[in-house]
Amino acid sequence: MIPTLHTERLTLRPMARDDYSAYAALMASPRSGGMGGPFDTLATWGLFCHDVAGWALFGIGALMVDRQADGVTVGQVGVNHGPLFPEPELGWQLYHGHEGQGYATEAARCLRDWAFDVAGLSTLVSYTDPDNHASIRVAQRLDAVPDATAPRPAASDLVWRHARRAA
Repeated sequence: MIPTLHTERLTLRPMARDDYSAYAALMASPRSGGMGGPFDTLATWGLFCHDVAGWALFGIGALMVDRQADGVTVGQVGVNHGPLFPEPELGWQLYHGHEGQGYATEAARCLRDWAFDVAGLSTLVSYTDPDNHASIRVAQRLDAVPDATAPRPAASDLVWRHARRAA
């Protein structure tokens, strides 16, 4: 079952077909460069479907991030696995205009804690492009630590290791 999670300001909810157009616009833009983009329509659709299919195949996947105050979708957060990732990866992306408000950190923290506490994951990493300073700051705010020995999807990726919260 795909969860719906809540933070003080956000609702993390299952993806829906109507989410695709905003997702596709982000993935086709230069903003997706740190994730291997920009992507064409075929690749974008494949990534979108991957984010949905993770729930059925691995019990983890992506959730859209809505601002509770007005219902606006500000981005996406996900725990990815499968052939695209060497180990479960906590990722986040925000749509244009929603950066710098703490949404990525808040959503990623919520999903990270769910992944450890409910899904029972024993390990979790985040991959960042070395030039994506905003994403690096999110990983640091989540108390993730660099792991130079971890396998990575791209040789240039930085790997951030997340630790389970103390009980």
